[in-house]
Amino acid sequence: MNDVRAAAAPFSLADFRDRAASRLLAHEPDPDDPETVPIGEHALLAPDRVPRAAAVLVGVVARDEPQLLFTQRAKHLPVHAGQISFPGGKREPSDASALAAALREAEEEIGLDARLVRPLGYLDLYVTNSGFAIVGCVAEIDPLYVLRLSPDEVDDAFEVPLGFLMREENHSVEMREWAGGLRKVHHMPWRERHIWGVTAGLLRNLYERLYG
Repeated sequence: MNDVRAAAAPFSLADFRDRAASRLLAHEPDPDDPETVPIGEHALLAPDRVPRAAAVLVGVVARDEPQLLFTQRAKHLPVHAGQISFPGGKREPSDASALAAALREAEEEIGLDARLVRPLGYLDLYVTNSGFAIVGCVAEIDPLYVLRLSPDEVDDAFEVPLGFLMREENHSVEMREWAGGLRKVHHMPWRERHIWGVTAGLLRNLYERLYG
């Protein structure tokens, strides 16, 4: 009898792992490499402006029903106050890689222990109109994690089912005012939360790479 392994159920942890292993970028995208094709809002960036390197941790909590881990930025912050985001931020000279930057920021913002994070791969380089070139570092997080939120940066941390976010019918595009005009932004509402902008754009990239 032939040994045929049954396909993993859609949006299960096994299915996610299989897709991540074959469809994510194996190495972080290099903004200086002419072969790197950015996505996001790069067309809105001034042509003489060089984006600043940044990284975020696109963390999938390894539960039977996988979950994505998000933060809600503190309401007193001067920029993007109260918005939903992935842990992450600017890459510092001391960061050896985009992954190192994402893990450092995750530890600073929410107290996530890097030893509980297993890197899986990378998303495409996402360039924002505000001048950042973001590397999305996709990783698996041990469900036994314990967080310590930094009140200076984060008001809350929460999980959203991967299956909800990776279904295209839960994605929408809205028109928002920007620089005297209108631009399209991705929006993925979850209960009382509103995931939109760059975070939703990164989620859309994850969807297109793994499930599109």
